[in-house]
Amino acid sequence: MTDTALPTSPPPSTVLVVEDDPALCAYLASALEDEGYQVQRAHDRAQASVVLSAAQPPALVLLDLGLPPHASTMTEGLALLAFALQRNPASKIIVLTGQDEEAAALQAVRLGAFDFLVKPAAMATILSACKRALMFARQEDRLAKLGEARLHLTTRLGDGPKEAASNAEEQLLRRVLANTGYNVTEAARQLGLAREHVYYYLNKYGIQRPQ
Repeated sequence: MTDTALPTSPPPSTVLVVEDDPALCAYLASALEDEGYQVQRAHDRAQASVVLSAAQPPALVLLDLGLPPHASTMTEGLALLAFALQRNPASKIIVLTGQDEEAAALQAVRLGAFDFLVKPAAMATILSACKRALMFARQEDRLAKLGEARLHLTTRLGDGPKEAASNAEEQLLRRVLANTGYNVTEAARQLGLAREHVYYYLNKYGIQRPQ
């Protein structure tokens, strides 16, 4: 890994719509574009993962949990939710599902989803959720400029404080690296660490710069 700076994250108005129904995906994208959002589309986890692995991942994701090849379950959507937040912890993920809403809500909240909507959701409700997520993203960006970070942690109480501390450590490192375009020197400065310590944590958590 080098210290060559990558482009910083795009404006939070960029939205990735992940929906396996092409007609519904096009409808959602069109409505969001009419509201001034920059929209990217994906129809399954593989396509979405490519977008989320880019140097400039979208800050907002509208995610249908029922994705192929297992559209009748939440498996693919939940895996993508976890992946999205691992790559960019500051992302705001709005989950859409027609599955068992109680079970889906529990899993989505556990993994760090920002909001949860049950299908069929009115477009006004979806747009309101996106607007709220955008506001949070902007305020968290302000916090980052003040040298602060808002983390989302879910940990088993029985694992004790040490596991919670490790989760917070990894999430903080991933967030700062994403904000600095994976510039190790700048990340070390913001974290108050020596560059060697940042490299240590990169190895510890298996973090790699997006290609």
